[in-house]
Amino acid sequence: MKLKIGDPAPMFTATTTDDSTVKLSDYLGTKLVLYFYPMDDTPGCTKQACSLRDHNREIQDKGAAILGVSTQDAASHRRFTEKYHLNFPLIADTDGAVARAYGAVGGGGLMGAAASLFGVANRITFIIDESGHIAHIIDKPDCANHAEEVLRLL
Repeated sequence: MKLKIGDPAPMFTATTTDDSTVKLSDYLGTKLVLYFYPMDDTPGCTKQACSLRDHNREIQDKGAAILGVSTQDAASHRRFTEKYHLNFPLIADTDGAVARAYGAVGGGGLMGAAASLFGVANRITFIIDESGHIAHIIDKPDCANHAEEVLRLL
C-alpha cells in the first residue's frame, strides 16, 4: 500500500541509536520529519543526515522533530551518529517493520527488487502533522539540500 498525503501515519514502536524505545504516538502534538535512508555512512546518506543536522535548530523552530530510519542495527547507528555528530535519533529498523509499514522498502524494477530482498530502505521522507497524518511526502530527496526541502514544507 502506498501512503498518500492525508493518510494516517502508520503507528510504530522502535529502538533508537541509544537503545531507547520510541513510538509515533510520542510525537502527536508536534510535527515529525520521518526520513528513510538506505545505509549508514554512505555518501548520499551522509549528505542527507548532515543537511538535517546542520538545520535541526531551524526545523525545531518550525515545531518539528527529526527521526531517521534505516535497517542497520543500533551499533551501526551509534558509529554513524558519533562520526558525524548527528543531533537527532536514528531508528534501528533491523526487521524492516517500520519501513514496510511506510512502503519504504522495495519498489519497481531490478533495484527495487534487490533492495527488498536485502531489506534496504528506500530514500523517502514523510512529514507527519501534529494529528499524526501524512502532510507531505518527499519521494526523491536532494540529499545535500534535504533540510531546505523540509523547511519549505513545514
